[in-house]
Amino acid sequence: MQRDRSFRALDDAGAQTGVPLALGMALAMVSAAALAYEILLTRLFAIIQWHHFAYMMISVALLGYGAAGTAVTLLGERLRSRLFESFAAAAAAFGLTSSAGFLAAQAVPFNALEFLWDLRQPLWLALIYLLLFVPFFFAALCACLCFTRHAAAARAVYSFDILGAAAGSLGVILVLYVLAPMNVLGCVSALGLAAAALAWVSGARGPRLIAAVPLLAAIALAALLQTPAGQLRLSPYKQLSQAMQAIGARVLAERSSPLGWIAVVESPRVPLRHAPGLSFNAAVAPPEQLGIFTDGEGMSALNRFDGRLEALAYLDDLTSALAYHLKPAPRVLVLGAGAGADVLQALYHHAPGVDAVELNAQIVDLVQNRFASFSGKPYSRPGVRVHVAEARGFIARSRGHYDVIQIGLLDSFAASSAGLYALSENYLYTVEALRAYLERLAPQGLLSITRWVNLPPRDALKLLATAIVALERSGVADPGGRMMMIRSWNTATLLVKNGPVTGSDLERLRAFCRQRSFDLVWYPGMSAAQSDVYNRLEEPYFHEAAVALLGAQRAAFFERYKFDVRPATDDRPYFAHFFRWRTLPELLRLRERGGLPLIEWGYPLLAATLLQALVLGALFILLPLRRLRGAGAQPAALRARSALYFAAVGLGFMFIEIAFIQKFILFLSHPSYAVAVALFSFLLWAGVGSAASRRWMAGRRGRVPPVTWPVCGIAIACALYLLALPALTEILVRLPDAARIAAAILLIAPLGLCMGMPFPLGLEALSRSGGRTVPWAWGINACSSVAGAILATLLAIHFGFSAVILIAIGLYAVCAATFPAPRA
Repeated sequence: MQRDRSFRALDDAGAQTGVPLALGMALAMVSAAALAYEILLTRLFAIIQWHHFAYMMISVALLGYGAAGTAVTLLGERLRSRLFESFAAAAAAFGLTSSAGFLAAQAVPFNALEFLWDLRQPLWLALIYLLLFVPFFFAALCACLCFTRHAAAARAVYSFDILGAAAGSLGVILVLYVLAPMNVLGCVSALGLAAAALAWVSGARGPRLIAAVPLLAAIALAALLQTPAGQLRLSPYKQLSQAMQAIGARVLAERSSPLGWIAVVESPRVPLRHAPGLSFNAAVAPPEQLGIFTDGEGMSALNRFDGRLEALAYLDDLTSALAYHLKPAPRVLVLGAGAGADVLQALYHHAPGVDAVELNAQIVDLVQNRFASFSGKPYSRPGVRVHVAEARGFIARSRGHYDVIQIGLLDSFAASSAGLYALSENYLYTVEALRAYLERLAPQGLLSITRWVNLPPRDALKLLATAIVALERSGVADPGGRMMMIRSWNTATLLVKNGPVTGSDLERLRAFCRQRSFDLVWYPGMSAAQSDVYNRLEEPYFHEAAVALLGAQRAAFFERYKFDVRPATDDRPYFAHFFRWRTLPELLRLRERGGLPLIEWGYPLLAATLLQALVLGALFILLPLRRLRGAGAQPAALRARSALYFAAVGLGFMFIEIAFIQKFILFLSHPSYAVAVALFSFLLWAGVGSAASRRWMAGRRGRVPPVTWPVCGIAIACALYLLALPALTEILVRLPDAARIAAAILLIAPLGLCMGMPFPLGLEALSRSGGRTVPWAWGINACSSVAGAILATLLAIHFGFSAVILIAIGLYAVCAATFPAPRA
């Protein structure tokens, strides 16, 4: 009785929305925790595995929501009869399984490199999928129960759900700047358990003391995560895992943020030596080094430096030193400065001024402060200025011009050669990026880009093709006359000049390569006989490809080449994607001769995830159909329209959300800002749109389905953004961070408001014709969202994000045509 009086105010406050306020708050907490968990899993799996697991996290989360719709359809009466008890149990189960599921998943011996030839690996992947599916199922069960019990107030339920998710998407990014990922995992679990306690005390029929059980469980979980059992377990194939195998190797320092988990490693007994492409003729070895790893990969060498430049002589025997032999004492811009090796290389060659751009402030802090006595503080040397910024954003805001723009190696050779970055969006190496760099070159200046050499050639050829197209779009009639490329045993460096290559340039180029036994790939007038002198191949593959890319047969070369080396663009920013299905059978036949590492593993894994999601999604959609037939069932035609409607809503929403997250990476010049701000904005405005839709639609009765108006708004907004966003980005990218974030939130508002209306409008229409299909429709929407998250990426790889947005407009048109209202 006392409890009823305590919560009467909350229930009265919720009467205006049709949903008890306490229940709405608990739902918002679970939604926040679930969305935070989804984003956190992408971070955790980027550390213990690789980047491409982000797509699996999205799909497994949404599949859990689809399964919950099926469960409520089949067991709805039992669960809804005791809503608060069912909600509390599901929320507590989410809190417990979110941490336990990840700890179990990281113990599964899955190896992506063996996926296509070890029959156990697909089973291990399925087990990971199942373990991570469980917590999302319980979180979704909370939401689906609320939608089913309060279907007539779907807008209010949707608002609590989606606004909570918005808070979770932004909150987890902010918390990751403060806490380590595993500690954030504990916070996510605690939030779910707190929601369980709130739901229990607000309406469950049972002793209030039971609410203390999930709170005690949260404390126990927090303690568990501080033990060795709660530590991250990296794949043994990651670069950091390999480095730690050396006798005496140890981690000296760790830092964590949404940009990555950084580990600084010392190996005194088996010294670290990181000098990519170092000439076999080098007379001076690298100095003592520490390794700085980001997410267990992409090692950047921190050199011991006491101010004596002669100790850095090895930096003159790298392919990246070529630019300094063609342009003595230049003003330099280093993009992706990392631990400072490229800055030291510029200083060794007497550069009077160096601007160093590094995205992660924690790396700069480690170099300048934590290891200042070791590093010699390279970013504080005379003439050096460090900028904590994203490279493309810095270039867009910069008004300076440079004699040399240097982009060094920004990923690990092992992951690059195995194709594990294949699904990683990279805006550093697109046609538009290279054009922007060229605009910042002084007359006769040089753009220098170094990449890994992999065989058959892929990476270097795509870079060359991208540079050729960038020059052509900049109005250069003879791109080959402005480029030079060389290679060592494992790196290749491309130089693009702001002006024609001269005879003097060629003399210095040939002398540089001759002294270091580097091979020539391309320079104006070069013959095939001049290539492959030192690091010999069966055929002069690199030079032949350069000739083809610069000639009239470029399109034919792209078509017949076994790998996709077409230029990357801002609309298709997958520079490391080389996979072609037609090459797969040949590579599989070569597996015993080492052919499998040539495959871009991220792409087949994404395709496998899509297949897995489609099979399970179809199962969850078809299972409840039998229950939905019989007496009192809705007509078959209405069920068919409902299925099409909610599938189109799920696909369309995910297509637009994923595409615009990518579009706003450039706008905000910061990947973590883009994900957090775009997700937050879409969810925030969708929640506002859902809450406002009842009043907005009240005066719009008639034969036109009410969803027609928001669908028209979505189509118009998408079309305008496709036309205007590139120009707006160019203008607004010069604003301070806070102003650009505010602009992004406002730009997304019209689109997000409209996107928040179709789903609750459809649910309310179904509830008026009998609510038995409401959880089924909710599950269909979730299952189609699973496919949408993966399919949007696959389509973007092949056709670009603009095509994904255009397809989404068509999907919303299907919504307008299949609105699930009974027809006379």
